[in-house]
Amino acid sequence: MFCTQPGILENRVAKNRVRAIYNILFTIAFGLSSPYYFWRLWRRGNWKTGFGQRFGIYDSRIKQALTNRHVLWMHAVSVGEVNLCTQIIRGLELRMPNLKIIVSTTTTTGMARLHERLPTHVSKIYFPIDRRSHVARAMATVRPDAIVLVEAEIWPNFIWSVRDMGIPIFLVNARLSERSHRGYRRFGFLFRSIFASFTGVGAQTEEDAARLREIGCRPEAIHVVGSLKFDAAKLDEKRVLDVPGMLRQMGVPAGARVLVAGSTHSGEEKVLARQTLRLRERFPDLFLILVPRHFERCKDVGQELRDLGVKFVFRSEITAATQFKSGEIDCLVVNTTGELMHFYEQASVIFVGKSLTAKGGQNPIEPGVLGKPMVFGPQMQNFADVARNFVINGGAVQVRDDVELEQAFVELLEDEGRRQQLGANALQVVKANLGAIERTVDMIVPNLEGGKLYAGLRR
Repeated sequence: MFCTQPGILENRVAKNRVRAIYNILFTIAFGLSSPYYFWRLWRRGNWKTGFGQRFGIYDSRIKQALTNRHVLWMHAVSVGEVNLCTQIIRGLELRMPNLKIIVSTTTTTGMARLHERLPTHVSKIYFPIDRRSHVARAMATVRPDAIVLVEAEIWPNFIWSVRDMGIPIFLVNARLSERSHRGYRRFGFLFRSIFASFTGVGAQTEEDAARLREIGCRPEAIHVVGSLKFDAAKLDEKRVLDVPGMLRQMGVPAGARVLVAGSTHSGEEKVLARQTLRLRERFPDLFLILVPRHFERCKDVGQELRDLGVKFVFRSEITAATQFKSGEIDCLVVNTTGELMHFYEQASVIFVGKSLTAKGGQNPIEPGVLGKPMVFGPQMQNFADVARNFVINGGAVQVRDDVELEQAFVELLEDEGRRQQLGANALQVVKANLGAIERTVDMIVPNLEGGKLYAGLRR
């Protein structure tokens, strides 16, 4: 017994040293980056609402909603993760109807989507900045019985607090890019014990599971469930925005070819606009819809289009009285949020953004679930396995550069049969990969049932 005490003491000292170093470095980094952080909040708008929540300060309404309840805290970083949350919540509430769920997000766009997609009985808050005092204040208010993180956004103080309180914590839809994997391994002294804290981890692929084991996740905690984004895309979702009517207002004739570029990043809009001007010589009815990933970039995108001589209109400028003649407008720039799927639904061909001039790629499942032909560039690292699945099964075209991209557009725009086949193959890929939500819920619920949750987990 006495021989083990020095080792225990040394481990405790080492743990405290790591935490102290992290908190010192975080405080310095946040202090230096705070002007940019607050500028981004201001630029995205509506930053005052819930501002104190970012520091762990929640009002009496939130406190009252959580009092004497068994609480599951889910965290969704932004819009994409919010969409996954809504599906997981439905699955959990069917199995555990008395569970009180609270969902946090980081961005104002994510918060807007929470209010849009989730019922009023689900509480919505901003996630606290990862300073020890802010996290402690948030935990004292929420007092969760369990926590679910949607995708791997790891904040050490938050997870340390959870672990110290003995609260089960789950990581779902987990995937690790090669870059993230290298980073977590490089700083293993900080992250190995953090990843070992997870009660359950829902990995997207066997490759992700192997990487998660290497960085510290316990093998018995890892479950390969697939990508939740296939289920979250929702095959039967009804959309209410009248995009065909909007196109008619802009003078786009029925049956015209429509190229939709979704979640584009800097540089891609200019490439697509130039290509559209050339393609219109061959396809005079072609109409371009640009949906930048970050709507606050739309002003800059508009200036680029003006410089190229592209006639465009912003989505926010279209009202019931808006009416253009045929040929007056070449392009619609969508400077609103949460409407991408509405525009995808009317596309003849879709370009998946952040794949040509930026790295990472955006979600190719959204076009796939609509049975639409899609093209993306070489940079699909964030969806590598999903993108490969679409390409191998003839559900997408992947190009190496902007030259190949334009060639792919020509081939698809002139061959309706090819477009239909590509879309049908994409939809089949989606259908073959459904079920990840149910498998994720199956991973979580056994750890909450059997008296574990209701016996009280706070220590």
